[in-house]
Amino acid sequence: MNEPRRATVLVSILGAVAVAAYAVWGALQIIVLTPLAAVPGRSLAGIRGEMAAAGESPSDAGPVMFLVLGVVIAVVVAVLVIRTSADPQLAALLFLAVLTLGAPALFIASFGPGMSLSDTYFVSGGVTLPGVAPLYVVSVAAAFGCVVLGAIVSGRSGPARVMI
Repeated sequence: MNEPRRATVLVSILGAVAVAAYAVWGALQIIVLTPLAAVPGRSLAGIRGEMAAAGESPSDAGPVMFLVLGVVIAVVVAVLVIRTSADPQLAALLFLAVLTLGAPALFIASFGPGMSLSDTYFVSGGVTLPGVAPLYVVSVAAAFGCVVLGAIVSGRSGPARVMI
C-alpha cells in the first residue's frame, strides 16, 4: 500500500471514530445526563415513568437514530475515500465537514426529548450541561478546519486526486 493511500485509510479510521465518539457522547448527554440534571434527586427510570404518565414520550429511538445517521455517513465517506484513493487532505476535509454538521444534528436530536422534559417538569428544555460544550467546540473547530484545509486543498497546483 502506497503512502498516500495509507494516510487516507488512517484519516478515514480516525474520522469515523471521531464521528462515532461525538454521536455516543451526544446521545449520552440527551438520553441520560440532561434528564438527571433537569430533575435532580430522581432516578432516570422515575423521570421516564413520570414523562410517560404526563403523556410525553420518553423514547430514545429518535435521538439515537438521528445521531447514528452521522456515524453511517462517516462510514460511507470512509468507504468512498478509501475505494477511490482520494487524497488524504480531501478525506480529512470531508470528515471535518461531517463533524461540523454534528452541532445542528445534536440540536435537532435533542429538541424532542428536551421539549418532553420541559412539558413534564416545567424546566428549560435545552441540553445545557457542561458536557455539551465540547461537542459544540468540536463542531466549530471542525468548521474552521474546513475553511483552512479547503483553502490549502484548493490552493494546490492541480485538482485533488479523486479517481472515480
